[in-house]
Amino acid sequence: MTRRVALVGSTASGKSSVAMHVADEARGRGIEVELVSVDSMQVYRGMDIGTAKPTAAEQAAVRHHCIDLVDASDEFTVGDFKAAHDAAIVDIGARGASALLVGGTGLYHRVVIDDFDLPGEFRAVRGELDADPDTEAMHERLAALDPLAASRMEPGNRRRVVRALEVTIGSGRPFSSFGPGVGTYEDSPVEQIGLRWPRSVIAERITARVHSMLDAGLVDEVAALHESGMSRSAGQALGYKEIVDHLDGRISKDEAIDTIITRTRQFAVRQDRWFRRDPRVRWIDVARDPVTEVAPVVMEALTR
Repeated sequence: MTRRVALVGSTASGKSSVAMHVADEARGRGIEVELVSVDSMQVYRGMDIGTAKPTAAEQAAVRHHCIDLVDASDEFTVGDFKAAHDAAIVDIGARGASALLVGGTGLYHRVVIDDFDLPGEFRAVRGELDADPDTEAMHERLAALDPLAASRMEPGNRRRVVRALEVTIGSGRPFSSFGPGVGTYEDSPVEQIGLRWPRSVIAERITARVHSMLDAGLVDEVAALHESGMSRSAGQALGYKEIVDHLDGRISKDEAIDTIITRTRQFAVRQDRWFRRDPRVRWIDVARDPVTEVAPVVMEALTR
């Protein structure tokens, strides 16, 4: 079985720099480590700057997986990601290498480290549910069809209620039958190591990262993608949605920048909360340098 270790944490925490250092150091010891991106937006071709995608030089130096899988005009689901991840792990194992999973998309991460049984998409059912504005009434309907699933979500959480009903109706089996859900943490073959900073430091790092992305040409990148067309899922990416609003004249550039920073900070808080709920994560509190403080722990996990 291919050895897998996962590096988790919020955006701008330094995961990628740690991963690159580990892969380079491992090679120096005669150990091959390949990186698997667990990021819902790095799967899109052309979305490079705003997703902090590994550069061409980094990808040439270390083999990366689950990057540039589809065009930005394509829809991409968590099921698509699981299939891509599973194929990558087989590929990595065939070379006798180990896999270091790197990323902060919480659901994608849980699906692959816990090998969730994913239900399919039932778009006709979904269309009918989307047309119903009464989320609480749909939750009552779900409670009648699948009481366990309904008990696991708030009646007003429209996204989750609609998805659970879609699957229950479309598949003919309860949504809860597809697994225990993200609130259950069973044994996993993947060791998880988390980078944790004080929230104020992450906020500063996010501000610096956003301005660095703008200096690198984020506005031009978004303009090209916007002109060629972006899918619904790709268009929700942090940074891209706000720049599109600016390009379409809805907000000024300064407003777009401020909104990107604010929303990215909020996203980092949600990421942090998601990963902290998992008792299996081994947290490393970073004081100054994520590479020197975290890389040795990751290396030890990969070579144990």
